[in-house]
Amino acid sequence: MAELQSEPALTPAQIGVDVKDGVVTLTGQVDSFTAKWGAESAAKRVAGMMALAVEMEVRLPGTIQRADRDIARSVCNVLSWMPHFPQDAIGVTCEKGWVTLSGEVQWKYQRESAHAAVRQLMGVLGTSNQILIKPASAASLAKDEIEAALNDQAHVDAKDILVSIHGAEVTLSGNVHSIAERYQAKNSVWRSPGVNNVIDHLTVS
Repeated sequence: MAELQSEPALTPAQIGVDVKDGVVTLTGQVDSFTAKWGAESAAKRVAGMMALAVEMEVRLPGTIQRADRDIARSVCNVLSWMPHFPQDAIGVTCEKGWVTLSGEVQWKYQRESAHAAVRQLMGVLGTSNQILIKPASAASLAKDEIEAALNDQAHVDAKDILVSIHGAEVTLSGNVHSIAERYQAKNSVWRSPGVNNVIDHLTVS
């Protein structure tokens, strides 16, 4: 509840929280997808959380409900204004307020910035980010550099994480102490040039 109160876009009184055996369940009703995303992000920051179940409903006020074609047009417009993408690199589908992004980009930050821009648009009820990451060149991945990145960027003990590399694919296994550490570890690997996939076999313990 303290983490929810730290999110400016949320009204914590609208959100129910249940915790059992490390599994957090969020319930209730919010008035935007941004609020739902914020609640999920806040819950993932809590140490000791083993899993997250999201049973929240996004119910838009009548004044901001929009037709799918209008949402899709807004998504295309906002992506065209972003300098990170080649022309027509990302495909857009909108069905009943749910936006699906597809296509290919070279870097994870491009994938995430597209998703971040879209989920804040008026009328969006949910998103599915299916954009693939395909680096322009097949840079050789160094295991010691990735392990160093885990220590420096993710602030986790790399000796507890096993790094396995196959081509441009990195597999992480071993133990972390929270879901927050798990996400930080994956994100630090994604920052390494040449990575086009991260397989997560990490265990929260």
